[in-house]
Amino acid sequence: MSRVVVITTGGTIATSTGADGVARPTQTGDDLTAGLRTDVDVEVVDLMAVDSSQLTPSDWDRMSAAVASAAQAGADGVVITHGTDTMEETALWLELTYGGDMPVVLTGAMRSADAEDADGPANLHDAVTLAGNAHARGIGVVVTLAGTIWQPLGLTKTGAGFVGVDVAPRERRRVSLGELSAGRAPRVDVVATYAGGDAVAVDACVAAGAEGIVLESLGSGNAGAAVIDGVRRACAAGVAVVISTRVPGARVTVGYGPGRLLVEAGAVVASTLPPPQCRVLLMAALAAGEPVGDVFAKWGDVPDVRPATVR
Repeated sequence: MSRVVVITTGGTIATSTGADGVARPTQTGDDLTAGLRTDVDVEVVDLMAVDSSQLTPSDWDRMSAAVASAAQAGADGVVITHGTDTMEETALWLELTYGGDMPVVLTGAMRSADAEDADGPANLHDAVTLAGNAHARGIGVVVTLAGTIWQPLGLTKTGAGFVGVDVAPRERRRVSLGELSAGRAPRVDVVATYAGGDAVAVDACVAAGAEGIVLESLGSGNAGAAVIDGVRRACAAGVAVVISTRVPGARVTVGYGPGRLLVEAGAVVASTLPPPQCRVLLMAALAAGEPVGDVFAKWGDVPDVRPATVR
């Protein structure tokens, strides 16, 4: 019988609604796995119990350490239960820094544990089943929700669920930059753009010590003149700037004048990777000492992004 360690961190999958109408994490790992029917031997590690909006990069290191501990203890697979707000960021960081063969599967829920149509139990069942499957060895870090297996790179939460790239275990494309500490990674900020925007946010991030900035640009990679000037100053100061876009599903092509000026100022293009994941990838690239342009040329374009299959 396979042995799978379920590491809990909180999130909607573990929430119930209080008398004040607010959903908060209340379910332990034993609560979540109590009704689980699989051929897998399940062990629970209650690591934390928080809304995923409260997670920090240091918490990614705690998860990495828990995964390493499970692997050293001979587990066949690991499942991490996680809130969906920042699952795409945690999953990508773990993917970038985990090189083992033991499957690591993140899962969560869109509806609370006490909802009549709670989706957490089915998602957890799928995750445990996948993590305990001998054929999943070498799959690396994946996310399973709504009956679909997703690669972390390109995964994005939407109002109706998630969009991303679904994979079969044997077709897994792994992305790795080696063992890194998120808590010690350089500061990277995301700066939004909008009509009439100036460079106050860009300059403030540089002043705060950011070594990288992700520009959530307009359209296919554009920004106002004042923002372009700020990017020019940031790049001249040695800050890595990556151009993403605020438009869901759009491609950054810098085919217009403002976009071209951003590139000429020294900014790097992330063709389709969404801003939150651009930040994670940039953090990892800087922490690993890898050329930012090379890293985003290799992994900044995610093809075949599509919605999850809904049960």
